[in-house]
Amino acid sequence: MIWIGLRCTASLEGDDRIVRLAHRNARTDAPIPDVLTVCENGYGKRTDVAEYRLTKRGGKGVTNTKTTERNGRVIAIRAVQDTDGLMLITAKGIMLRTDLRDLREIGRATQGVRLIRLDEGDTVVGVAKIVQEDDEDESSGNEPASDSPGPGANA
Repeated sequence: MIWIGLRCTASLEGDDRIVRLAHRNARTDAPIPDVLTVCENGYGKRTDVAEYRLTKRGGKGVTNTKTTERNGRVIAIRAVQDTDGLMLITAKGIMLRTDLRDLREIGRATQGVRLIRLDEGDTVVGVAKIVQEDDEDESSGNEPASDSPGPGANA
């Protein structure tokens, strides 16, 4: 099992392990993220963070997903938003980029959906979240400052 938000590693049992902790400051006006889980066999899921209950001190955390033969081990957990992109990288060097708005939210207790179709013997080994940059300069029509002088300028 994979646990999210575990405060103390002394509570881990058997083969349980922590993949990643996602932190959200509840005092900000930032959008509430979703939790993206990616497994080595190309399956993953996006779950509303509200489905993960808060735990008290000494708690064992909240189970995110059960690892099965179908899914494989969990290799990445990320806090994501609709505007983010996702890059999946396999052991055989295949890379797939997708927008997270294309991946619908599903429940915490599910095993997930196929994110990438893998060849026999291949596994997902890397996951990167791609954050969309602001396009303020382009949308406002302002050109970025240039280091070179314009035409007719005295150099």
